Amino acid sequence: MKFQVLDIIPHLKNPVTGEIVSTADRLNQVVATARLAEELGYDSFSVGERHAGEFISSSPTTVLAAIAAVTSSIRLQSGVTVLSVLDPVRVAEDYATIDQLSRGRLELVIGKGNEALQYPLFGLSLDDQWELLAEKYGLLHRLWREENLTWSGRFRAPLEDPTTTTPRPFAGAPRVWHGSATSLASAALAAQWGDPLFTANAIQPRENYKVLIDHYRQEYERHGHDPRYQYLGSGSGAGGVFLADTTQEAKRQFGPVYEALTVGRNVPGNNSPYRDIDHAVAQGPSLVGSPQQVVEKILSYHELYGHDLQSISLPTTLPFGQQLSLLERFATDVIPAVKAAAPTTLWEAGDPYALRPAFAGAQEPDAATTIATDHANHRSDHVLSTTH
Repeated sequence: MKFQVLDIIPHLKNPVTGEIVSTADRLNQVVATARLAEELGYDSFSVGERHAGEFISSSPTTVLAAIAAVTSSIRLQSGVTVLSVLDPVRVAEDYATIDQLSRGRLELVIGKGNEALQYPLFGLSLDDQWELLAEKYGLLHRLWREENLTWSGRFRAPLEDPTTTTPRPFAGAPRVWHGSATSLASAALAAQWGDPLFTANAIQPRENYKVLIDHYRQEYERHGHDPRYQYLGSGSGAGGVFLADTTQEAKRQFGPVYEALTVGRNVPGNNSPYRDIDHAVAQGPSLVGSPQQVVEKILSYHELYGHDLQSISLPTTLPFGQQLSLLERFATDVIPAVKAAAPTTLWEAGDPYALRPAFAGAQEPDAATTIATDHANHRSDHVLSTTH
């Protein structure tokens, strides 16, 4: 298994102490965390994107460019690029620039996002979210693979003159993962294109996410795509990773912060079903406990999901030094045991994108089938109770 550190850059007060760092300090913490993650041997660092709520991740390309400038080997990912509200031409340009700066270390994770307020902010209708995602990804896919492209669609002005976005990606089109949380639609879109899937595995019981994963794998096989391109990533719950010598001690130390941030909140799409830290640790995906407990939990999810990439997030309301200590302890006490028990070809010799040759990702979606886009189908395929 490979490991990713994800920061969606929440900017919150510590709910116990009331302390909060400045915006400048918080953004610089993201860059410093990425540098340490590289030193500690993490495989990738991911920056989220939000345009509403208590987040300062509205410009992930800027943050990823800063990280690219101070790192040399760690892969850079987005989590997620909210493609539904963005212009694919601009996305192609911005992320290809990061790909060049990082010399081919970029991979995208795309999705529609889980924040309903960002659609009116960009002058778009929430009712169109799935159709926007499908159309815009189709264009982005072509922009990174074709030059002198002409195109027309429903949601943006046509490209009537032959268009070549610049810069071009570093060495062929970057790999694109599809973020999936509550609906079959994202899983089906990933399978249609033969792309990997990233399950949120955030705040719902694991069985709900397994439904989406199974649908993805069934559709991937039905479309006849090369199994070498089929990878699965997984999140690790809300609140962030927290390790202590014993699980009881981890819950005692982190429980008040976790419960103040997640329990009883009424944020559509982000409401936790877990009533307290004990419930979250026992039945949810949160990686809180002793190192051995966390190893066992990740491997139990791997037994169910078969995932190749595990994402973790730090509890960013805690003092920054404590966050970095957690990052180091996780790298030392958890990652080696999980990697030994759950090998993967992701970013290894068996992965067509391992060195991103120019031909990687050249496969096309099944032309005979398209992602369902009518409103009735989209309203009926929801599996979870949130709007992520």
